[in-house]
Amino acid sequence: MATSRVKHGGRAFHFDWRFTLVTLLIVLGAFIMLLPFAWMLSTSLKPSGSVLTIPPQLIPESATLDAYSRVAKSFPIVRVFWNSVLVATATTVGQLVICSMSGYAFARLRFPGRNTLFYLYLSTLMVPFAVTVTPLFIIVKTLGWTNSYAGLIVPAMFSAFGTFLMRQFFLSLPRELEEAATIDGASTLTTFLRVILPISGPPFATLGIFAFMASWNNFLWPLLIVNDREYMTLPLALSTLQGLYPGQTEWNLIMAGAVITVVPMILFFLFAQRWVVEGITASGLKG
Repeated sequence: MATSRVKHGGRAFHFDWRFTLVTLLIVLGAFIMLLPFAWMLSTSLKPSGSVLTIPPQLIPESATLDAYSRVAKSFPIVRVFWNSVLVATATTVGQLVICSMSGYAFARLRFPGRNTLFYLYLSTLMVPFAVTVTPLFIIVKTLGWTNSYAGLIVPAMFSAFGTFLMRQFFLSLPRELEEAATIDGASTLTTFLRVILPISGPPFATLGIFAFMASWNNFLWPLLIVNDREYMTLPLALSTLQGLYPGQTEWNLIMAGAVITVVPMILFFLFAQRWVVEGITASGLKG
């Protein structure tokens, strides 16, 4: 290792240059990652006339919450926030149920064409959403789900990535668990519910975070099927703050709305982060 031996107070200790360099790089990377969030928060606290001052000011001279109050008056913030929470939560729960069941079926149940069907389903990950959005919109419109929670939630409940993630985790589990349950007289459904699911916390947390983040930040799909303010989500509401012409955009309002949108995601991630690495390790490296 790249170390140096230094004497201090009559005793020698080793100075690890490699560890120090790696630590500095990590600190630098963390600073670069956090800088946009700090600038977003700083801009949201600035008065309208101080946003584009030169030189830029990271710490506002006269901080104010005026932008937040104006954002709350621009659209029904409580209703919009509730819509985002409802849609993201329902989508996440739906993905956990559907992806866990389909992942278990592909991992453990034997039926003709299982692997072919799985790889065909997995190949849809390579198809851009812009390619499928038109037929998906036609289906949703035919079902009468435009301007409804069903149109926002149901199409997002199916995920090829989530099915892959859960399947890889179930493949890593020893079959002896299910064989013991079968000997005790448990059916396939009972084994899945009472044996497999209780030990599936890490991949569930990982998939839950991914699904919640994707639904919370989704803009294109709600934009296509929602034109009623009653069903508007936060990304759509933020788009209404954008000026129609150059020079009309009040960036402190947009940054205030962005802070309102980002804070719940940060809290949700901090709550579940201890399961993320374990879930990815258990689910993504086996095959």
